[in-house]
Amino acid sequence: MFAAMAQQRRALLSVFDKTGIVELAGGLDELGWQLISSGGTARTIAEAGIPVVDVADYTGSPIMLGHRVVTLHPRIHGGILADRDNPEHLADLEANGIDPIDLVVGNLYPFAIEPGIEMIDIGGPTMVRAAAKNHAHVGVVVDPGDYPVVLDELRREGRLTDPTRRRLARAAFAHTAAYDAAIVGWFDADGPEPERLAPTIHLALERTRELRYGENPHQAGALYRVAGSPSMWDTVEQFSGVALSYLNIFDADAAWRLAHDLGGEPTVAIMKHANPCGCAVADTTADAYRRAFECDPRSAFGGIVASNRPIDEAMVEAMEAAAQADVVIAPGYADGVVDRLISRRKNTRILKADPPAGGFRIELRQIADGFLVQQAHGFVAGPADWKVVTRRHPTDAEMADAAFAWRVCGHVTSNAIVLAKDRVAWGIGAGQQNRVEAGQIAAGKADGRASGGACASDAFYPFPDGIHAAADAGVAVIVQPGGSIGDDRTIAAADEREVAMIFTGERQFLH
Repeated sequence: MFAAMAQQRRALLSVFDKTGIVELAGGLDELGWQLISSGGTARTIAEAGIPVVDVADYTGSPIMLGHRVVTLHPRIHGGILADRDNPEHLADLEANGIDPIDLVVGNLYPFAIEPGIEMIDIGGPTMVRAAAKNHAHVGVVVDPGDYPVVLDELRREGRLTDPTRRRLARAAFAHTAAYDAAIVGWFDADGPEPERLAPTIHLALERTRELRYGENPHQAGALYRVAGSPSMWDTVEQFSGVALSYLNIFDADAAWRLAHDLGGEPTVAIMKHANPCGCAVADTTADAYRRAFECDPRSAFGGIVASNRPIDEAMVEAMEAAAQADVVIAPGYADGVVDRLISRRKNTRILKADPPAGGFRIELRQIADGFLVQQAHGFVAGPADWKVVTRRHPTDAEMADAAFAWRVCGHVTSNAIVLAKDRVAWGIGAGQQNRVEAGQIAAGKADGRASGGACASDAFYPFPDGIHAAADAGVAVIVQPGGSIGDDRTIAAADEREVAMIFTGERQFLH
């Protein structure tokens, strides 16, 4: 009996994503396969005029519990899981009247996009995992992109080859792992204490593009996203230049987030090696670019230029008079602007992107034998929460400079000092081992241009020397977290120099 029934090949099709399912079903039917399906998948196949057997008819058991129990039946799972090389398994199939199933085609509910109890699939993952476990005998397909490959191989070889079945099985387990990870993440986000870090983290990533290389040319690099979830980088359009590298995306992402973190007015950020070397808000994108570039023209060479507004002809003219950029990223470009940018330097990567959508709730950083995890970086306290601690209070204009400088400072690697005036970051000192030298670098770059403006420090000043350095740079207001045992001395130093000082009550370290 088994030899006879083995001649008839069977495919079980149950998919949420119906893309390409009619073409696959039609191809299998032409090859003489029996098709088994249920629900919407069966209707789609039947409406295309392709013969299909309903699962309920195949098993002899009704669909029940509002479609929660459909494929959970010995005739389905026995047919999938039977080891065709095991005589005992074959005897069990024959004794119980179970036919072997040779191909399972299934993909799961899009839980990451539409989370909820009813989107937790039971039968689907069980089928997919069963077929993947028995991949020595059963093919399993979870990605519609593999349908043409499967049909082509069946037509050419008459069967799926061992390497193909193994590759498809790996993809199937990755599919169910990502699905379970999305469910766990939903429970964590919707739990009684969503502000706390979960006892376990389940993160499934899928590669979306291979990069030219990693941080260095000898390192491989790739871009991934959370499996099943859209990413801003999915829709980024590149108009020119060579393929993006690891650092191109790393720096462009940092510049893009900074440009969108300062409000809706025209803003330009210029990023170099993960740190802003220029940032400005102005009435026009052209003015914002000029001021951002003037902050540090030397560092801007080969940097990343991000604008939160479409780039127009006036901004291009400003860019033509300045240093070349490796990457330009904006939400759009006026007519003719892309061609003009390309004509200036063909290797510049010109990108069109949607605004950042918010990103992850947590951040992970790899260490030697594990990961450090924290809540996502952001600003909790705003100017309404700040406290003026000096005799002198800042004017409205100085407070606006302090708010701008503080926001930029949160995007600079520690130790970080930012000197700003009129919504321009004239001096940025980044990544120094001590705060005094960070201030000296910022003051040297500002070269007096922040006089009357603001100085922002990402962490408290432990000693008065930092206060005096800021005052020597000519600023009128200092904004810092406060909280040092030396606060009384730094406040006294600010009063002595007749500089206003604000405590934010919030540190903004970034490493």
